[in-house]
Parts: sequence; C-alpha cells; structure tokens
Amino acid sequence: MNEVLQAIKERKSVKKYKDTPVPKELIEKIVEAGLAAPSGLNKQASIVIAVTDKATRDELSRLNAATDPFFRSDPFYGAPCVLVVLADKSASTYVYDGSLTMGNMLLAAQALGLGACWVHRAKETFETPEGKAILAKLGITGDYEGIGNCIVGYPDMTPQAKPRKENRAFYIE
Repeated sequence: MNEVLQAIKERKSVKKYKDTPVPKELIEKIVEAGLAAPSGLNKQASIVIAVTDKATRDELSRLNAATDPFFRSDPFYGAPCVLVVLADKSASTYVYDGSLTMGNMLLAAQALGLGACWVHRAKETFETPEGKAILAKLGITGDYEGIGNCIVGYPDMTPQAKPRKENRAFYIE
C-alpha cells in the first residue's frame, strides 16, 4: 500500500505518552509537513508554535484545561511536545487552512512512528491574557486565532480502531 494512504488508514488519536522527549529533527519534519498544507488563495495563513519547554507546555495545559469546566487533568495526556496551530483571521479561509495544517501534522507524526492527537480549545487558550502574553513574548502580532493543539510523543498505549460509519460516500457518475 502507498505510504501516505497507509499513514491515513493507520493514524489513531493517542491519549497516553511516554516521558521520552521527541528529537528536534522529527518535530521540524512534522512542522514542515504542516506548513506545506494547501491554503486558500495560497495565503498561507497558518503558523505553528512548537513547544517542548516543560514549563510552557504545562502552562498551556493549565490554560487549556481552565477553558473546560469538565476537564480535570492534563488535556495533553502527558505528551512532551505541543504544536499549536494559529491562523491569521484576515484570510477568509483561515479555519480551513489551519485545519489542513493540523491534518498534515497528524499524518506526519504517524509516518514518523510517533503518536499524536488533536486537542481543541486553542482558540479559547489564546484569547486569555496569559495566552496573548505568550504570543507577545514570541513577537507574534496580528489577529491570530488558535485552531488546534497537535500533541506529539512516543505512544504509551495502542489505540484501538473505532468502527467507521457506513454510507458516507455518494457518487454521481
């Protein structure tokens, strides 16, 4: 089977990770794959913040969990790396562009033998004063919206495939 199609079929959300750090070279490959995603009118509205610093990662986890009153533990499931995708709201397709960036990174992580999962609430996290301060500290200016958090690491579990719903494809021939 084609490697890309295999990665698509085998990718599952990993929700438990080993403490082992992800090598920077692999993180760079995942980010590169994300930023190679197509974008509306080639605006390339997405940016990625790669977080491996434990203190910052833990702060993002705390901010993310605080936006959901039902989430009581680490929303990043112990993953040592968080790849935050934000997109410039001036592009009319910014949500779609950021979503494609996320999808590419999830597949790249799978292809590189890593686990990954899309964790929501990046929008809410970066609307907080603390989230805005992180962007300011990095020199990120403009009207960016958080699209998602791609958590990455070495899996400490084997996710089971969920049954796929049927009758979701329609053909006009």
